[in-house]
Amino acid sequence: MERIGTLVPHEVGCFTAKTSGETPENAAAFLIYLPPVISRRAFFASPLLLAAAPQPPNVILVLCDDLGYGDLGCYGGPIPTPNIDRMAREGTRFTNYLSANPVCSPSRAGLLTGKHPVRAGVPGVYLPHTTGGLPSSERTLAEILRERGYATACVGKWHLGHTKAYLPTRRGFDSYFGIPYSNDMSPRLLMRGEQVLEQEAALDGLTARYTGESLNFLNANRSRPFFLYLPHTYPHIPLGASARFAGKSRFGLYGDVIEELDWSMGEILRAAPRNTLILFTSDNGPWFAGSTGGLRGRKGTTWEGGQRVPMIARWPGQIPAGRVSAALLTAMDWVPTIAAICGARVPGGIDGVDAGAVLRGAQQEPPREVLLYFFGWDLQSARLGNWKLHLARYDLEAYSQGWLTARQNVPLPRPELYDVAADPSESFDVAGRHPDIVRRISEAALRALEQYPEPARQAWKETQARSGRVIDSGAYPLTGPLPPRPAPVPPGQ
Repeated sequence: MERIGTLVPHEVGCFTAKTSGETPENAAAFLIYLPPVISRRAFFASPLLLAAAPQPPNVILVLCDDLGYGDLGCYGGPIPTPNIDRMAREGTRFTNYLSANPVCSPSRAGLLTGKHPVRAGVPGVYLPHTTGGLPSSERTLAEILRERGYATACVGKWHLGHTKAYLPTRRGFDSYFGIPYSNDMSPRLLMRGEQVLEQEAALDGLTARYTGESLNFLNANRSRPFFLYLPHTYPHIPLGASARFAGKSRFGLYGDVIEELDWSMGEILRAAPRNTLILFTSDNGPWFAGSTGGLRGRKGTTWEGGQRVPMIARWPGQIPAGRVSAALLTAMDWVPTIAAICGARVPGGIDGVDAGAVLRGAQQEPPREVLLYFFGWDLQSARLGNWKLHLARYDLEAYSQGWLTARQNVPLPRPELYDVAADPSESFDVAGRHPDIVRRISEAALRALEQYPEPARQAWKETQARSGRVIDSGAYPLTGPLPPRPAPVPPGQ
C-alpha cells in the first residue's frame, strides 16, 4: 500500500499529497482537501452534511401555563377546541402524562433539562426580585439541538431567570420574544432578545403576538431543522384575550383565552412542515379557574390534579394517528426522547427516559423505576406504574393564609395508596389491602431519594422528625372492591 510522504500547501485548506513508493517512478501526487477546524455546531449545520444526511425532524414544543386536564374538548372539556382536537385525531393523546412539578419554574426546569427540578437546582418559583436562575451547569434541550445544527427560538413565558445571564439567549436559544416570568408579576416586561421592549405588556394581545413571532420563525427556517419552544403565558391569571375572541365564549374570559389558544395552535399546525414533531401540553394543573377533569387537587399540590396535564403528540408518518395512550410519561422524558429522535447526543445523569418507542406505538410503557413527587425540597408522594403512594403532606391547605411561609411537611400517620388508573380522583385509599405494595414503593422511594441532592435528603429527615396535624385526605379506606367509575362524558357534551 502506498503511503503519504509529504503534504505540500496548495491553497487555503488544500494540500498536494505526495505518495512515496519503493522507487521514484511509482511516486504520485494528488490534491486533497482538509477543511479548517470548525465548531461542532457549524459542522452539523454545514449545507453539504445536511444535504447528504436525512433531514432530522423539526420540533415544536407548545407549553400552556396552568391549563387543566379537563380544559380541552378532546379531554372531555366543554370549551370548544377544534384545532387541538384535530391535532389529537392526527396524533396520539396521552391520558397519564405528568408535568415535572405542580408549579411554574420547577416544571420548566424539568422539561428543558430532563432532570427532576430538585436535581436541576430549581426547587421553587423565581420572582421578579430573584437574581438567580437555572444553573449554568445545566444543559437545556435548546443547547443540545443547537449543537446538532438546529435553529432555536423561545417565544413566550421563560421563568427560569430574568437577569441577563439566565435569559433564553444564554441557554441555547438563538432568539427570544416574550415575558421572562409570570404575567401576575411586576413589572410585566416584554423582551426581545436581551432588550426590554415594553415595561408593561398589554394582556389582550399576548397570544396573537406570540403566534405571529412563532410563524415568522417557522417561515424563516424552511431550509434547516428548527426547534420552536412556545411557552404561552395563558391561561395563567390575569387573563386577557384579543378583540377577536374577547366576550365570545359562553364560558367567560377563561373560555375566550382557551379558544384563542386553540386558534393559535391551528395556525402553528397549518404552518409546520410535514416532518415536524409537535407537542402540546401544560406546565402544571389549573389554578383558580379551569378544570382538572375530575382529578383531585390543583396547581400547587402533588395530587394528580396538580401535575397530570394534557399531552398531545403529532408527527405525520411516525406517530400513529387517532391513538389514545395510558402510558406513564413525564415532562422530563422529552430531553432524552427528542435528542434521540434528532440524532443528538443524549445527556447522562438525567431522570427522564427515552419514550420514542412509546410515541411510535411500538411499546406500551417506557422503562421507568419509581417516580417521586416533590413540592420545593419536600418529598410527598411516589409513583410506581399505576400505584401512587402518599407519604407526607403539608399541615396547611394550599393557598390558605400562611401556606407560603409557615407550612411544614408532615409525615402521614399511615401512608395512603391509590390505584390512579381505577381511581384517578384519589378517593379510595387501598393501602390496607396492599401492604406489600406500600412496602415496595416506600423502600424504592427512599432508595431513590439517596441519589438526590443534600437539601432534598435533609428536608425528608426533617419531615420524619415532625409530628402534628396533617390535612386529611378525606379518602375512604377500602377493604372491598372499588366502586364502579362513572361513564366518561363524550367531548363537546
